[in-house]
Amino acid sequence: MWFILTVNSITLGGLLFLLSAGFSLIFGLMRIPNLTHGSFFMLGGYLGVTYLNCGMNFWVAALLAALTMAVIGGLVERLLLRPLAGNAMQQVLLTLGLSFIIADLSLTIWTGDPVRVPTPGGLEGTADFLSLHFPIYRLAVVGIAVTIAVGLWLLIDKTRLGAMIRAGVDDAPMARVVGIPVSALFSLVFALGAALAGFAGLIGGPYLSIYPGLDSEMLPLALIVVILGGINSLLGALVGSIIIGFLFNFGQVLFPNLAYMILFLPMLIVLLFRPQGLFGRNA
Repeated sequence: MWFILTVNSITLGGLLFLLSAGFSLIFGLMRIPNLTHGSFFMLGGYLGVTYLNCGMNFWVAALLAALTMAVIGGLVERLLLRPLAGNAMQQVLLTLGLSFIIADLSLTIWTGDPVRVPTPGGLEGTADFLSLHFPIYRLAVVGIAVTIAVGLWLLIDKTRLGAMIRAGVDDAPMARVVGIPVSALFSLVFALGAALAGFAGLIGGPYLSIYPGLDSEMLPLALIVVILGGINSLLGALVGSIIIGFLFNFGQVLFPNLAYMILFLPMLIVLLFRPQGLFGRNA
């Protein structure tokens, strides 16, 4: 049981990182919590299943779902959020309303039945090591999350584009003065966050399935991860995701009546003693 819980916790942590990394970047750059992010996760899963039903390869469907969500995210930022720049409360309410719209549209199009996503070919079954059985696909999910984490770190810390993003996060007005297109960066980061969420929605399908209400289950977890790890910190998103993955799985099994208290208690402690998060910086 302990071994299974550990593997499940690490797998969930990898999925949460894919979801929360983009959420953290959006929150850090635009200074608004995108309450549609959980809906992007669910919608990406549903779109990926639709592409699979058209006969596409699993990984092609996942990449196409990510691309579709990137386009949708970019349009949401450009057409809906951009006119409300500076009005954080209106942006929050708008994203909350969009999440309800996406939930209803998904229910109408894909009905209320849970959708079980088949495990991609070649990753079924388990790998045996020291008399332990490792589910191959869940190990693959962890590997994908680590690969994307390294890629995002290289993008943010080692490239000119990343330097511009960090400058926009630290001081957007000054970044505009020196010629950095902060508005374009907003759209790019929002689209990237939506793409990561959509990609995670499908690759998480064989583990979580896809069903109505998945968005409202994943969004609070992403919020806790961002608060725990720190806004605009990829390392914080990674560490926070692993912590929440363990707390969620072990809490549900060992203390089912206190599961949500165990989940939210670390967040409350961090807010009290280190409001910027474990790896965040003071404003």
